Amino acid sequence: PPPPLSDKASDDWILYKSWVEFELVDYLFMRNQTPTHSIDHLLNIWAASLIKGGSKATLFPDRCKVYKTIDSTPLGDIKWQSFSVKYTGKIPGQGTTPWMMDSHDVWFCDPHNVVWNMLTNLDYAMELDFQPYHEFATDVGEIIDTRYSDSMSILFGVRIIIDPKR
Repeated sequence: PPPPLSDKASDDWILYKSWVEFELVDYLFMRNQTPTHSIDHLLNIWAASLIKGGSKATLFPDRCKVYKTIDSTPLGDIKWQSFSVKYTGKIPGQGTTPWMMDSHDVWFCDPHNVVWNMLTNLDYAMELDFQPYHEFATDVGEIIDTRYSDSMSILFGVRIIIDPKR
């Protein structure tokens, strides 16, 4: 088993100066999915209000600093991996769009390791229901469909036992 996660101090915001910076980034990217131009606009308004209030410090000078902070934030010990993809289908003579010609990087963390970290994270200890279930959709008592929708369905465990690499 992995080593137990260490408790962090309540004022440990890793690369963020404060809870406010952390919550701002969470709001901009996770909750609101704010467009780039709006991030700069919001930061400029916020900086102006802080300076007017007598502060010499601002939260983030611009979106580039926000992005660098996010990209530098450690998320467990899972390494980022990447691969490149490129469209390989038939390219039309006219009306070719740029994405058909460009190569695109895809970044990800190994999903098995991400789930492992989540399951060993004490913050989730009382949040997960490990009870396997088998759900049926019926029509007047006759089974018309069986649905398996998440990792705690009965067949998920059976599939893992049969083919662990899946």
